[in-house]
Amino acid sequence: MELIHGTRETSKFAPQDFISNMPDNVITNILDRLPLQDAVRTNVLSRNWRFKWTMLSQLVLDYDFFKYLLEIEDESNHAKIISSIFLQLRGAITTCVLCINDVLDVEDINHWISFLSRNEIKNLTLGTVRSSLLYKLPTHLFSCFGLKHLKLLNCLIHLPTTFHGFPNLLSLELCQIQFEVGKFGEFITRCPVLENLKMVLVIYNPKSKVKPDEIAKLANVKTLSLCLCIVENMTITSSTTIFELLGNLPQLQELDLDFRYCRVREGGAKKRFPTAFACLRALKLSRIDLSNGTMLSCVFEIIRQLPNLQTLEIIAASVSNVVPTPAICSPEADYNTMGPLQLRSVVFIDLKGSENEVCLITCLLGCSPFLKRIGIRPHKSLARDEHDV
Repeated sequence: MELIHGTRETSKFAPQDFISNMPDNVITNILDRLPLQDAVRTNVLSRNWRFKWTMLSQLVLDYDFFKYLLEIEDESNHAKIISSIFLQLRGAITTCVLCINDVLDVEDINHWISFLSRNEIKNLTLGTVRSSLLYKLPTHLFSCFGLKHLKLLNCLIHLPTTFHGFPNLLSLELCQIQFEVGKFGEFITRCPVLENLKMVLVIYNPKSKVKPDEIAKLANVKTLSLCLCIVENMTITSSTTIFELLGNLPQLQELDLDFRYCRVREGGAKKRFPTAFACLRALKLSRIDLSNGTMLSCVFEIIRQLPNLQTLEIIAASVSNVVPTPAICSPEADYNTMGPLQLRSVVFIDLKGSENEVCLITCLLGCSPFLKRIGIRPHKSLARDEHDV
């Protein structure tokens, strides 16, 4: 190779740095898929890569990130490191996961939320990593008007008087959240396009339970996951209890009901709701005590009134405090009177082989001509494997 003035002529066959020459949005997309600490480490690759990580659009400050920080820094420096990361970011942060622990200062957290509220945040997961600690949400959060997906864990929500709603919020997940008394309904009505709602709440203040009329305000919801014990004065007497609570949700397509800690009483009046849940395609009933005759009747009645249901999953309660009642396979529950169903897939989990459970399975097999799959996973006390038919 000829040398000119002491320099070497670049060969046309020399390898090119295709990765570094990729468009910035492609590089950001790659870095977003790395753990935050690994994305930041790319700054040592070359001078060209020194500030690539500052264009991140996703920040995941989760348990694994704080575990990494503990390995390299004292806890007293964690907030300083996170603040430094926020200050160096140059791109719009659209997604953020922030797990709060008792080491972080509340003022620092509020500053980070304020930063996110000014930076087009779309997806936010926020909460404490310890269920014993309730974190009071900062008022800056209620200024994140671009939010589309919000997940809150172990938080205390006080709505500021200036809160006018989340006009773009599509999905909301609440886990162990406490609202001010009567404020849940106000919060929901200010999320006009909400489609997906998951509520797994442990109510620390009994007075802050969700009122039935607040549930009725979820008219646009298509997917609902609800722990029934959080509903005020909720006592299951028949399927009527469920339909009166949720019957005003015309667009509902997927429903997940958790019966854990639910009170059950016999003797409730039964009503027909012919127009309820016309769009419902998928139903999940969790922690339901099938040894209880009232609950088993309730299951039959719910399924019977869902003409378009295609997917059903039932998770039996792992522990029952009720003496098993005789099977209720009577003319009322017989599949000949139940009518044909549209079910394609049925899954049972944690079954113990009781007569009531066999009755339910027999009934569903008999009235589901389009059924393609039935899965039965016995309780761990019986077996560990799932058997598909």
